[in-house]
Parts: sequence; C-alpha cells; structure tokens
Amino acid sequence: MGGSSVHDDWELTSSTKEAKTILLVGRTGNGKSATGNSILGRKVFKSKTISSSVTKTCEFQSTELSDGQHVNVIDTPGLFDSSAESELIGKEIVKCIDLAKDGIHAVLVVLSVGCRFTDVEDAALRSLQTLFGDTIVNYMIVVFTRGDDLDDGETLDDYLGHECPEPLQENTINMRDQQRMEEMVKEFTQKLNEAITRLEQQLEEERNARCKAEENAKFAQQKSDDEIRELKEHLKKAEEYRGQSGCVIL
Repeated sequence: MGGSSVHDDWELTSSTKEAKTILLVGRTGNGKSATGNSILGRKVFKSKTISSSVTKTCEFQSTELSDGQHVNVIDTPGLFDSSAESELIGKEIVKCIDLAKDGIHAVLVVLSVGCRFTDVEDAALRSLQTLFGDTIVNYMIVVFTRGDDLDDGETLDDYLGHECPEPLQENTINMRDQQRMEEMVKEFTQKLNEAITRLEQQLEEERNARCKAEENAKFAQQKSDDEIRELKEHLKKAEEYRGQSGCVIL
C-alpha cells in the first residue's frame, strides 16, 4: 500500500506444484477468517462479527485435503478497512507472501451480500493491482458470504445484475471476461492440438507409405539385378559350350 509496488519481488503462479497457497483479503466483518477456516476444515483463524478487526497481523496456516493436496491459507488484516495503519497492513501482507515459497495461486476477495460496497472497497480492489501487479485479476476469486441475506428466490446472479454496485459489477465482469478469455484460449489450444495430432498422423502415414514404396523399389531393383546376373551367367555358359563343341565350317 502507500503507493509502493511489490509485484516485482514475488510471483503469482498457476503451476502444478504440491502446495497451493491462497491469500484472503476483505473488509472486517465480511467473514474472511471464517472463509479461511472453511477451506482448512478446522477453526484456526479467529472469527467474530464485530466492527474492529480480529486479524491484526498476517496468519499462515496449512492443511492437507482428503485427496492429499496441500493447501496454505494466508489470512490478512482488513485490507479494505480505512485506517491509518494501511502502510503497516501492506507490509504485513508482503511479509506473509514471503513465507509462501511457491508463490500465490489464488486471491480470495471476501465480500458480504449484506454490506454496502463503498468507494473504500473499490479503491482497495484497485490497490491490489498496484500492490501485486495487473495480473492479479487472473488469479482473483470473489467470494460472497451471508447468502441468507438474499431475498427468497433471488440468486447471486440476480444480485450481481440488479443490486450489485457498479464498481463491483465492473470488477466481476472483468473477472468473468478473463474467465471467458481463458476458456477461449483453452478451446483454441485444444483445437490446435487436435490439428497438430491429425497432421502428425498424416505425416506418419505418408512416411510409412514412402518407406513401403522405397522397400518395394529396392526389392524390385534387387530382383532385376538378380535376373540380369542370372541371364549373364546363362550367356557365359552358352558361349563356353559353343567353344567346347569345336564346330568348324569348311
């Protein structure tokens, strides 16, 4: 925070390394710590619905899922909170990121359906790009808590389409556009790989056909050479026979 940029010193990653590291950010009271506890499957982060932040410093916790996947979860101070300690919060986040040796695989932005989205949240989302670099959008996942506050029959898409503040709509649209772009790239890559596979098969068939033709030509050439050699031997024997017969014409 504080106008500084740290994204040159660390890495957002989509690698398939063993441990996956998730960074939690959000305003105090949105359920950020509770979300982290849900991911870990146990209560390790302090979670209370109060106005003052329970998380004063970055906390790093790990777990192993049932499938053997190792997951690291970083709970941060209220990044979206307007306070004089914003520079300290930024330093705490950077310090905790340094503990994530394999980089950050996802950034969970925890928002609440029941809380008003203000300019503070909008500025905080934009500050994430300043702090971590523009590519953070590619790794950002918005998590909405307090789904019970939605009206009966109302879905999250309804909320995002009608009641969601414009700045938040813009951010979620950007993330959806990024997701769609990734899907398009994945689809294009799949088609490209299929085309390459077909081309490789065609080249293999042509190579096999050429080898077969060369083999047939070599066999025909060998057969022709054998026949010529045999014919020469017959001619030689015939000449020798005529010489031995001693035929004289008077």
